[in-house]
Amino acid sequence: MLEELRTLVLFAEEGSIQKVARRLPLTQPAVTRQMQRLEDMLGTTLLDRRQKPPRLTAAGLEVLTRAKDILASVEALKSSAADAEPQGVLRVGLAHGLSDASVAGAIAGAAVPFPRISLRLKTGWSAELIEQFERGQLDMAIVLRPAGHQGSDVLGTERLCIIAQAGAHLTDARGPTPWVLSPEPCDARQTLLSGLGGERHRLIVAAEIQDPAMQMEWVRRGHGLGLMPLRLAARGLPDGLARVDLEGVDLSLQVVALRSPHLNRLAKVVEAIARTVGEAIRIEA
Repeated sequence: MLEELRTLVLFAEEGSIQKVARRLPLTQPAVTRQMQRLEDMLGTTLLDRRQKPPRLTAAGLEVLTRAKDILASVEALKSSAADAEPQGVLRVGLAHGLSDASVAGAIAGAAVPFPRISLRLKTGWSAELIEQFERGQLDMAIVLRPAGHQGSDVLGTERLCIIAQAGAHLTDARGPTPWVLSPEPCDARQTLLSGLGGERHRLIVAAEIQDPAMQMEWVRRGHGLGLMPLRLAARGLPDGLARVDLEGVDLSLQVVALRSPHLNRLAKVVEAIARTVGEAIRIEA
């Protein structure tokens, strides 16, 4: 009915079906049908068609006044909804591989301008976060996907590097070398296996440790090679660790932000988080 009311208001302004049709733009028969539908819905005659051009009847003038009030209220409601401060609970999932201080700080900073938002942030493996998102248990999920993933949901690329005990003499990390890795289904571990040749290459896992700091300590003590984000390694490795270059092996993942289609006001917060996380994972030149 809102479209029909708008057409009535335009008719009162223009004075003819022809001029209304040009403004919408619609054909003249389409405008006439809108006016007839409105008369049918209200059960009254709005136009005196005996006159050329038609004029509003007394009932038409009364409906016109109310139509203007209704349309003004609708516009005010739309404006209020668009400008209202986001509030409520926002449930965000973050892949384990991204749960470092840099990304955590980015998310915390993005939430600061929205004091009425209560953030529920949980970490997990990408596969389980995607499943929870699809079940409607998360409003947003920031996950890691294979390097070939394409789409508007990509925030950037997370590149990994191999680290070892400083001074260790390695001939080839492709060989039978022990590794210190996160447990399955770790995203970085899957990327490493793929980069080394897939299932044909059997990883020798010396230790499965989920906590990154403990992984670094095991590597520092010489128990095996490890992985870490290149953006963190570029800022400086802890004492006792060194990077290992493995030519021809792509250890990169796409960082993807999944957003619920039912965010409404929360969309502003989700967009701010996505933007700041995208900035946090960029490697400074």
